[in-house]
Amino acid sequence: MDEDTREQGLLTALTTEHFVLQTSRSATITESVGRATIFLSLLSASLIGLGFVSSSGHLIKPYLGAVLPTLVITGLLTFGRLVQNMVENSLSLKRIQRIRAYYHRQLAGEHDFFADAVTGGGDVQAISAAVGTRPARWQLLLTTAAMVGAVNALLIGLGAALLTGVLGGSPALAIALGVAVALVAFAAQLAYIKQASIWLTG
Repeated sequence: MDEDTREQGLLTALTTEHFVLQTSRSATITESVGRATIFLSLLSASLIGLGFVSSSGHLIKPYLGAVLPTLVITGLLTFGRLVQNMVENSLSLKRIQRIRAYYHRQLAGEHDFFADAVTGGGDVQAISAAVGTRPARWQLLLTTAAMVGAVNALLIGLGAALLTGVLGGSPALAIALGVAVALVAFAAQLAYIKQASIWLTG
């Protein structure tokens, strides 16, 4: 196989791979939106249900005892899958940027087509350039996973506060404990996101 034939075959393969990776990104984004929507819809329905039982004092505790664990478990499962989707999406984008860098080196010539893929600074810089941002740790707070993680933390904190009240703790203690548990839960989920994102630099 001569060099021209090899280059043409490689370009065809890369073009196909580029399309497959872009399709994969679209699928992960669609799934993330769907899962987050289902979870938030379940949360909304639970709050509506709470409004119906709030007029009956003897029903509130059983209702919250059944609904809160369900919401927390569903939220944590949703969070875990959203983190996986985030990593899959970012890995696909990293591979797309590598293909675009090849396009730039081999085909762009004097033009600046695909120039964001060769900005230097490694894969993280290239991924950030593709979406118009700069690499920063706080960017993790803007992900769908972090949003669901924040809701999970609030639910876990609420559960801790309610449990403290049921066990006879004072309102001040219940609130303080609920806030502390919520902060710890949110920090733990952010740490999980950060740990999962280490794969992106590999």
